[in-house]
Amino acid sequence: MKIVGAATPQRGITVLTPQQEEEAVKYADTAKVAGKCKFVPASGAASRMFKDIFSGLEKLEKGDSLPADAPVMKLASSIADFAFYSENTFGKPEAGLSYAKKVAATLLLEPGLGYGAKPKGVLDFHRYPTEVRTPLAEHLVEAQDYMRNDDGSVNLCITISPEHTDLFKEALAKVKDVYEKRYGVKYSIEFTYQDKETDTIAVDMENKPFKTDDGSILHRPAGHGALIYNLNNVDAELVSIKNIDNVSMERMLPITAKYKKVLMGKCLQLRDEIFELLREFDSLPNPLSPAAHSLCDRAEAFLDRELCIQLPLCTNPMERVALIKSKLDRPIRVCGMVKNEGEPGGGPFVVAGKDGSTNLQILESVQINKEDPQYGFIMSQVTHFNPVDLVCSLRRYNGEKFDLLKYVDEDAGFISSKSYQGRELKALELPGLWNGAMSDWNTLFVEVPLDTFNPVKVVLDLLRPAHR
Repeated sequence: MKIVGAATPQRGITVLTPQQEEEAVKYADTAKVAGKCKFVPASGAASRMFKDIFSGLEKLEKGDSLPADAPVMKLASSIADFAFYSENTFGKPEAGLSYAKKVAATLLLEPGLGYGAKPKGVLDFHRYPTEVRTPLAEHLVEAQDYMRNDDGSVNLCITISPEHTDLFKEALAKVKDVYEKRYGVKYSIEFTYQDKETDTIAVDMENKPFKTDDGSILHRPAGHGALIYNLNNVDAELVSIKNIDNVSMERMLPITAKYKKVLMGKCLQLRDEIFELLREFDSLPNPLSPAAHSLCDRAEAFLDRELCIQLPLCTNPMERVALIKSKLDRPIRVCGMVKNEGEPGGGPFVVAGKDGSTNLQILESVQINKEDPQYGFIMSQVTHFNPVDLVCSLRRYNGEKFDLLKYVDEDAGFISSKSYQGRELKALELPGLWNGAMSDWNTLFVEVPLDTFNPVKVVLDLLRPAHR
């Protein structure tokens, strides 16, 4: 990618005052919206979450000794603190390598819990006095707070793998009726699948086709970029996107919901400002008039100020009007940005596009040329990262749905490092959902507190305060 610079609070990241936050929340509560939906990518298995535990189990089965700070040993010594623990399943906690091996095998494999092959969304994450909740359950609780429609309905679109359908339906059946009664809502939940035709083969660390234990070549879903097809089928105008593993205990819901509404309010404010400009363009009697020239100046200043979009010089008045309208009339996304304190996540940048104009993009480190002598300087300027916390507006100013597939940068695919049953592999991924798949969207970055980001990337993350 041709990077102009990092997006920072000086240019590219909006930092709101408390008053502006309250105004955004009020706007989210009062603006007219043609339906809301919570979109939750949840199609991956939890194998990466247990990668270190698989590795530790393999060593223990070989008779190796492990230090007390090895992940599998930490898991065993803290096993009673996890929501999935029961004495009937794991036995009484005890010290030693043999118990650590028992814990790992019971957690990961059948006839134990078999978590190593299950999706994150149905695992027991949080323990409450009267119930244990999965990430799926926590998303339902979140959704009833900030994604409730005027008629009391709550829409969720959850992307899963076909082989996990029964597990998700079982997990949903346990809580749906209970939560509808508890929170006074009616859930409408759609499970959707990534298109199998977008799958790619994986390779090992020597770039040879990755083969499973039975000798077959491993095919993998081509990353979350394939989900742009699923998102394109969502009928609601306002969509909130948040990963399945980014949940916390319900006591954190007030801050989570507040800043989700902040993002929603900013998205709807931006939508309405853009719609007003587009309607002004439509009402111009003559694109060559002084009024048209003045409107173009105002629109260009708006694009630069709000979205970091600087347009190439265009001396033809007709072409200038057409270019500005094309930049305004696009899907909108408002992305939460948290201060970078070492957590993984895509970084915010101002990027020069193929047509010479600049815009805001979320980039992974692999999308940045490390051979560029400016690389070190650019990366040193990055102050924030995106925790996959987005709010999107998916309809045009005339009410029509955008065709989201028209706004994908097909050249933005990348290779990622993954694992399969503890073995390293490389995977070819389509342009990421919040990277290249939304490359040509209008983008606004807004700072949100780190407390809104509580992902569970590895099982030991469940010992963090937000999950206990």
